[in-house]
Amino acid sequence: MPDRTTVLTSAALLGAAAVAWVSVVRSSLQGDDMMMTMPMPATWADGTAFVLGWAVMMAAMMLPSALPMIALYGAIRGSKVAPGRRAVGHGVPVAIFTAVYLAVWAVSGAPVYLAHTALMAVPGSGLAYGVAIVLMAAGAFQLSPLKQACLRACRSPLGFLLGHWRPGGWGSLALGWYHAIYCLGCCWALMLVLVAAGAMGLRWVLLITAVVAAEKLLPGGEWIARATGVALVVLGMTVAVRPELVMVLRGAHAM
Repeated sequence: MPDRTTVLTSAALLGAAAVAWVSVVRSSLQGDDMMMTMPMPATWADGTAFVLGWAVMMAAMMLPSALPMIALYGAIRGSKVAPGRRAVGHGVPVAIFTAVYLAVWAVSGAPVYLAHTALMAVPGSGLAYGVAIVLMAAGAFQLSPLKQACLRACRSPLGFLLGHWRPGGWGSLALGWYHAIYCLGCCWALMLVLVAAGAMGLRWVLLITAVVAAEKLLPGGEWIARATGVALVVLGMTVAVRPELVMVLRGAHAM
């Protein structure tokens, strides 16, 4: 039966994810779209707004699938603290681990913003071919050994923690960093699909979140990743042949 540490950590993570999801859904329903649908130069103001919105979206999308790793880390750290000291500051290492994980995903919004700005500057039907390239590249990555290596680290919380364990506060920073890098390595291509093909519409956010969770948490997640890769390659080839389909993919955000 899960101990009190694991239960509290899981509840806190689910609560944070729920708050982030409320923000994402409200923004979508109210039309507060952080996507740029017209070509325009990159600016600090737009970039900052994009990265902040991206950070909230990543918290909503990634925290649920990261829950087993973070909760297990909290349980292991709790088991290493003397019983009389558990109530005092024992949650700090878990908070550091989680904060570093989310910070890495938040910072990843900066290159995403620049890449999207460049894509939107592509004239005319070139956008459709740019989206097709992104889809096919993402699909190819889903089938690559690097994807499988990163996914194995995400799917095996105990193995990851045993292999990368570091004591103390700096250890929490290091573990949060390593986990974030593996997770980013596992999911970056899907996030590019979310931005380029889905224009970060709510339906695409839900779809990519489901794929990420299925890859990491369900039995046979490696095959789910491969099947997703094949589907993305086929979709990219279809868009290349019929560029007008990019408007369907991007929905209300289309050209």
